Amino acid sequence: MSPTYSPTVRLRRLARELRRMREESGLSPEDAAARLGWSRSKVSRLETGRTRASPVDVATACDLYGVNSSIRAGLIQLAKEVRQRGWWTAYADVFTGSYIGLEDEAAVIHQWEVQLVPGLLQTEDYARAVISAGRPDPQNADDIQRRVMARMARRTLLSRPNAPELHAVLDEGVIRRPIGGRESMRDQLDALLSAARRPNVMLRILPYSAGAHAGLEGSFTVLSFTEQVDPNVAYVEGTAGDVYVESSDQVDRYKMAFDRICDVALSREASMRLISDAKEQLLHD
Repeated sequence: MSPTYSPTVRLRRLARELRRMREESGLSPEDAAARLGWSRSKVSRLETGRTRASPVDVATACDLYGVNSSIRAGLIQLAKEVRQRGWWTAYADVFTGSYIGLEDEAAVIHQWEVQLVPGLLQTEDYARAVISAGRPDPQNADDIQRRVMARMARRTLLSRPNAPELHAVLDEGVIRRPIGGRESMRDQLDALLSAARRPNVMLRILPYSAGAHAGLEGSFTVLSFTEQVDPNVAYVEGTAGDVYVESSDQVDRYKMAFDRICDVALSREASMRLISDAKEQLLHD
């Protein structure tokens, strides 16, 4: 999989079902393509999520593979849902990858952050300072504002019905670095303390005193989904491009690294005290 591409949850689910049905029918990709009147490459693209299967494509494949009517109807509906526009498509110029679509459907988010407060927990002023730092040209003011608004829209994920659980561990440097100035950072720390009181937010700090640890190579996120057929996805954001990891072995390595980070992180209560201390220090220094 290329580093800048990853299909969304529904598309991955549909692709896997198409492949499973073909394999259970005993047909090779070449045989299926010949009997469906498709090219071999179309079968491959649909089964890997590189191309969105239309409801007609799904119905045709189900007929060939001998799928019962209830499964057929469910997969056709899934094909229709794949094409539904998510809220983030209004910000297609901002969210250029597939991460937001995956995040939006996740049941649990495990996030390790080295440099910044996670986007889902950022205040508007903090987000503006972070985004502006990468776009110093004053002519980018409109673009910066649009990106800030997109991030604020994304933040509502944690307060909607059936919101995912967020398990976030932040390096102590995240709460010590006064991004946006002291007042802005105090507000951001207040927001972290408030967010930590949500039942679906588990926030912890990895202190400087931990020394060497399993997260030294950088930040990462592991997304888990409700449906058993949807495997976890690990996501690593970088200046050279975003990387989506879907191999179960590789994702497990990230999950184990997260668990090891948690082993040396402060408890939730001690983490809240450290955040409060950092906030007070900004007031008195």
